Amino acid sequence: MIGTGYVGLVSGTCFAESGNSITCVDIDQGKIDRLNDGIIPIYEPGLTEMVQRNHKAGRLHFTTDLETAVKKAKVVYLAVGTPQGEDGSANLSALWSVVAGIAPFINADTVVVTKSTVPVGTNQGIYDRLFELNKTHYRVASNPEFLKEGAAIHDFMYPDRVVVGVREEETKEILNELYSPFLRTDKPFLSMSPESAELTKYVANALLATKISFINEMANLCEKMGGDINDVRRGIGHDQRIGFSFLFPGVGYGGSCFPKDVRALASMSKANDLPPTILEAVDQVNDRQKFVLTQKVDQHFGGDLKGLRFAVWGLAFKPKTDDIREAPALVMIEQLLERGATVCVFDPEAVDNVKVELGDKVEYAEKSMDALEGVDALAINTEWDVFRHPDFDAIKSAMKSPVIFDGRNLYNPAQLADLGFTYYSIGRSTVEPSSGNA
Repeated sequence: MIGTGYVGLVSGTCFAESGNSITCVDIDQGKIDRLNDGIIPIYEPGLTEMVQRNHKAGRLHFTTDLETAVKKAKVVYLAVGTPQGEDGSANLSALWSVVAGIAPFINADTVVVTKSTVPVGTNQGIYDRLFELNKTHYRVASNPEFLKEGAAIHDFMYPDRVVVGVREEETKEILNELYSPFLRTDKPFLSMSPESAELTKYVANALLATKISFINEMANLCEKMGGDINDVRRGIGHDQRIGFSFLFPGVGYGGSCFPKDVRALASMSKANDLPPTILEAVDQVNDRQKFVLTQKVDQHFGGDLKGLRFAVWGLAFKPKTDDIREAPALVMIEQLLERGATVCVFDPEAVDNVKVELGDKVEYAEKSMDALEGVDALAINTEWDVFRHPDFDAIKSAMKSPVIFDGRNLYNPAQLADLGFTYYSIGRSTVEPSSGNA
C-alpha cells in the first residue's frame, strides 16, 4: 500500500484484518516511526486499535523502503493524494512520481491497483508509463474507494459494493479473492472497464454533493416562505425514489472529496467541450451556503461585530473526524474575525489541526462549556453527538446573551424559545425567547 494517508492506512489495515500481509509505504520517516510505535496520524474511530492489533500480529508493516515492499508484493496499491490543482483538475504529480518509483522493482505478474481518486484515463496512463519504462505488459486495475470519514472501517469491512476496473479476467479474479471476506453478505463485486470505474467515484460524489446543495437551497427558500425544512425533508424523503440520505440541511459540505471531486468532474466536462452546468451550480450553492450563518449573525447584531465575542462549536467538516479541509467552520471564523469579533473555539478532535491553520487568531477551549464564558453568541458548525443534549441552563448562565446560531439544526426551536434563547437555524423560522424568559 503506497501512501499512509486516510485511504491507504484504512485500506491497508482492513486488508490486514482479513489475514493478508500488508506493507504500508510512505516517504515520511517520522510518520512511519510513529505508526510503528502505534501512533495514528488521523482520527478515525476504531483505527488505532485495529492498527495496533494487526501490527502486533505481524500482518501490518510500515516502512519507507519502497524497493523491498514492492518486490515482495503480489498486489501494489497506489493510495497517494490527488489534490485539486489551480484549474480545478486533479494534481497527479505524486501519483506519477510513485509510478516511476515502483517501476524498477515490480515483477511481471504484479497487479498495480489505483486506489486514489484519479481522472478518467489515468489507468491507461499508468499502464503506458510502466510499459515505456520496463517494456513489460503489466496488469493495471482501478479500485475506487467509497469510505466515509468517521465510518471508514465499517464502510470497508461491510461495503455496499466493490467496484473494480480491469482489462483481464485474471486481474478480476485476484481482486475478487482479495475482497471476498468483505462480500459474504452477497454485496456485489462490480467489474467494469477502468474508465468506468474511474468515473464511478467522481459521479457518486458529485451526485451526493448535489443532494446536499439542493436541500440547502430549498432550506433557504423555506425560511423566506415560512416553511420548515425538516417537514419538507420528511415529506420528500419517504419517496423511495429520493430517500433521506444526504438531505440534511446545513452550512455546506467540506472535506477532501466532495469539493475537489465536483470540480474535477466539471474540469473533465469542460475538457470534452461539455458545459458542466449542474456541477458548477452545485459548487456555487455550496460556497454560498458557507456564508449563511454569518449573514444571520450580521442581521442579528446589525452588521457591527466589533468588540463582540463568539463561541464556535465544531471545527471538523463533519463529526467523527479531525479533518478540517474546506470545513465551513473555518470560513465562518475568518468572517467573524474580519468583522472585528473575537472567537473562542472547541472541537472534540480537530483543535490541533486548526491551531496549525489559525494559530493565535482565535482562543481554544479544552471543554465545550469553557468556550461559552461571557460570549455574545454561540455558533454550531459540526453535528458532534456531544453537542446534541447539552445543559441549556448552564449554557445560558455562561453566556453574556443567550443567542445560538445553529448550522446543523440540532435543537428544537420551541424548546429553545421556552428556555429563553434566541435561536437561529437552517431552513426554519427564527425563534425569540418566550415571554418571561428573556
